[in-house]
Amino acid sequence: MSVPQPGYTFQAHWEDEEVLVFALSGRVSLDDADRLLADMEAVLGERSVGSVTVDLAGVSYMDSAGVLTLFRLEDRIRRKGRDYGYTHVPSRIRGIMELIGREELEKPPLRSERETEGIIETAGDVGLKIYLDFRALMIFLGDLVAALVHLAGHPREVRWGDVLFYMRRTGAEGFPIVGLISLLIGLIIAFMSSLQLKQFGANVYVASLVSLAIVRELGPIMTAILVAGRSASAYAAEIGTMRINDEVDALATMGFDPIRFLAVPKLIATVIVLPILTLYSDLFGIAGGLIVGVTGLDLTPYTYLQESQRPITLFYLLSSLLKALVFAFVIAWIGCQRGFQVRGGVEEVGAATTSAVVTSILLIVIVDSVFAVVLHYLR
Repeated sequence: MSVPQPGYTFQAHWEDEEVLVFALSGRVSLDDADRLLADMEAVLGERSVGSVTVDLAGVSYMDSAGVLTLFRLEDRIRRKGRDYGYTHVPSRIRGIMELIGREELEKPPLRSERETEGIIETAGDVGLKIYLDFRALMIFLGDLVAALVHLAGHPREVRWGDVLFYMRRTGAEGFPIVGLISLLIGLIIAFMSSLQLKQFGANVYVASLVSLAIVRELGPIMTAILVAGRSASAYAAEIGTMRINDEVDALATMGFDPIRFLAVPKLIATVIVLPILTLYSDLFGIAGGLIVGVTGLDLTPYTYLQESQRPITLFYLLSSLLKALVFAFVIAWIGCQRGFQVRGGVEEVGAATTSAVVTSILLIVIVDSVFAVVLHYLR
């Protein structure tokens, strides 16, 4: 039986009832390897085989892929307990066989490709990733501070047009959502607290509770989280897209410092705008409580505003604005760093955007916790 194929031909004949001989001729290369193995196995499936011999006398060329094909066939036949051998092997093909070494192929891999890691290895990998990420953040923070120090002495080098652009995008365009969320938060806090204080006839204290909670904690942190979701993601996506389009490298080639050119205007704009948004958030949060106080607690607007003003001191107001400044720095720092960290294709931009939002919100909560402890002892 002769089976022609592109590049090679093999003949299969039976020397007796159980001895099958494959006589190969022509060229056996990588393109023909899988087809050759399938053809041989098709012949083997026709009847039971006691032993197989491969005659390579007519082979003019065989690369390592062809040799591996013969080894794969040998392995399958020997696993069935049958004999397998070669005859008339050219010296060049024998050299390839010795170079590959069947004994090495038969050894099990030193490490499984899907070896599961233990708890210690997993914890070590996570710890290493956290350390490398922390180091990258600190390196970028140092570069950012150095750029700020330089521009403080050279204010004309600041791109004030971009600063105004990002102030509008971060502040003016973010004002509606910040105002709406703060109003609803004030409504919710006033309504839930009134359910408890009504039992003691202390409706008037709802105003103090709402204003204190909004000014001290909820106003700064809610505004920062909203700005982080809007602006940190935008900063990371913008700079990340410039990274994959080689625009950042082009800026460096033209002699511009990418951090001064791209990150500093975003940082300045965020630091200016976030305290203002925080003040608006405080006002709208108190207004939300005022709606509940007037409509549900039979309080006059004057009484409610007087009670809202009572617990608010200058210290609480300044500490709220200080929090907003630090939160703004964190948002711009993380958003820009994640953007500069992008490598590869467009899918990395999405990963950087997600990481920017998650990391900035996490750091905002951590910083707010530190402020809560420090301000408690300073008050």
